[in-house]
Amino acid sequence: MTAKTAQVPDLSAIHEFLLCPTPDAWVEAALAEPELMLVDHANCEKKAAGTALNLMFRYLDNFDLLHKMSRLAREELRHFEQVLSIMEKRGIPYPHLSASRYAAGLREQVRSAEPGRLVDTLICGAIIEARSCERFARIAPRLDDELQKFYLSLLKSEARHFRDYLTLARGAAGEDISARVRELLEIERGLVEGTDGEFRFHSGVPAGG
Repeated sequence: MTAKTAQVPDLSAIHEFLLCPTPDAWVEAALAEPELMLVDHANCEKKAAGTALNLMFRYLDNFDLLHKMSRLAREELRHFEQVLSIMEKRGIPYPHLSASRYAAGLREQVRSAEPGRLVDTLICGAIIEARSCERFARIAPRLDDELQKFYLSLLKSEARHFRDYLTLARGAAGEDISARVRELLEIERGLVEGTDGEFRFHSGVPAGG
């Protein structure tokens, strides 16, 4: 199967979930700096695995969460290994990069008391996975064959991670979380549509873009 014939999963649920598409200026920046995009993508996969492991250590009584986060952590680490292999193949160094304000901006909204802390953390996880999936789909058609095939291959798992996080959040809350999800999505929209000084995989509109 080649990238051009790879089956793209139905992402309508993700597009309906997010409040805005990724701005075209971000897409153009990603295409202009593919090496930087890969380096920060590797960082994102490591952070995603770390988030899942942290949840596993913190919430030992939630077996549904433990099962889903264990699988998610393994998949994110596998994605990290795949990005790393592409970087090695292309001779791309792996420098330290500062984090974008995106994840920190979402984490600032997480409540400190339980169960709000867990619910908000899971909602933020769903939002981040949904945005990652949306961005992979946006840029994949314009990348070289190897990267196009790789990014399209990530869509199915990223979409599942989004669903798992959202399902866990609803279960942890035990009540309707629609209003809280909307609040956090509004924050996310501001981060995505706002201006960032540096390009990152989850950055907003590049300065001057």
